[in-house]
Amino acid sequence: MRVSMVRVLTGAAGLALMGVGASLLLDVRDLTGVLLWLGGAVVLHDAVIAPVVLLVGLVLVRGGARGPVRGALLVAGALTAVALPVLLRPGKPANSSVLPLDYPRNWLLALVAVATVTALLPAVRAARRFRRRPSS
Repeated sequence: MRVSMVRVLTGAAGLALMGVGASLLLDVRDLTGVLLWLGGAVVLHDAVIAPVVLLVGLVLVRGGARGPVRGALLVAGALTAVALPVLLRPGKPANSSVLPLDYPRNWLLALVAVATVTALLPAVRAARRFRRRPSS
């Protein structure tokens, strides 16, 4: 089995980010609240996001684009689940260091990036097929 360098690097980046997240949990005072939120995120994903993504992919998309669209919808759903607490509680926090970034704008930018990559994927696949085609 051959594993591409992109997959290895993506996996390494994911493991590094998981390590950062785990180290941040060491500073949490109310671990029960965090675990409850994480459990809610799992339930939200498995009971709402995944079935909706599969249904949308089945109904709206045909052919080879179904996989990338489903993947993009899953990523968008996961980004939304992570951003939901900040999106549902707009306004300035009392402590400006708690949420120092413009999270709604950054969430939208992340969704635009996912949509852009998904839209470009068919063009990349077509270019690869064109390059592989034997010349006559």
